[in-house]
Amino acid sequence: MELFEAIRRWRTTNGPFLPDPVSPEHRRALVEVAGMAPSHFNNQPWRFVLVDDREKIEEIARVSGESMTRVFEEGTFFKRYRPYFRFSEKEMEERRDGIYFDQLPRILRPFTRQVFSGTAQSLMNRFGVPKTLGDDNRKLVAGSPLLLAVLLDRTEYRPGELSGFYSVFGMGAAVENVWPATAALGMGIQFISFPMEVPESCRKVQAILGILDDLELMAVYRRGYVPQDARRPTIDWSSRQRKRLSQYVFRNSCAVPEADDAGAEVGARVGAEGEGR
Repeated sequence: MELFEAIRRWRTTNGPFLPDPVSPEHRRALVEVAGMAPSHFNNQPWRFVLVDDREKIEEIARVSGESMTRVFEEGTFFKRYRPYFRFSEKEMEERRDGIYFDQLPRILRPFTRQVFSGTAQSLMNRFGVPKTLGDDNRKLVAGSPLLLAVLLDRTEYRPGELSGFYSVFGMGAAVENVWPATAALGMGIQFISFPMEVPESCRKVQAILGILDDLELMAVYRRGYVPQDARRPTIDWSSRQRKRLSQYVFRNSCAVPEADDAGAEVGARVGAEGEGR
């Protein structure tokens, strides 16, 4: 039950972390559980870089902030991710996926749906909104006591071949192991996505980390301890809704959706087994 509870509790941390450094024991625990993941023929294609050097963190933060400013100024962000944005509880309940912008400045709330128009884009650029968002992102990343870069061994990661698929599959399992461990250690985690949105920015991060040619940078996460009284950012979202079982599980064939109450039966059974121990 402890594992199930940790999985249910984990959340992406959108706000700042405590300035406290991550303990050596916790750093080691996170990469150890990652390395316990299953992989094709036990090839273990993942590699990790733990970054606690303040200068490197600030360099990556600068690249991240600049990348965010660029994708917002160009409108790339809205074009790429519009299908995942939700602006009401009703919409979120109907779709049960995406992210719900439930925390916005009062002045912006009447204009949420117009944010994707060309006129809104021009206004945001004129008032320096992308620059402000990019600077906020830079401060958020720079304030992280630890970054975790996830790499793949290029001898295994060959896109277009089965080994490439198997490598990504294994990497996903390794990173998945990190999430419940993060929750169990009282820590938070967030994907630093914006450098990955701009190819030259991604190359800058690779250079900062000294990544060799036989390794491929796949993702960077910021890590740290979460303050108990953390305030939500001015612009924030939630993504706690999950699809009903009938929307993503089938019984014996894709023509027969699983019953929505099947999960409750499993949860009750697991709970009963836990109580019996």
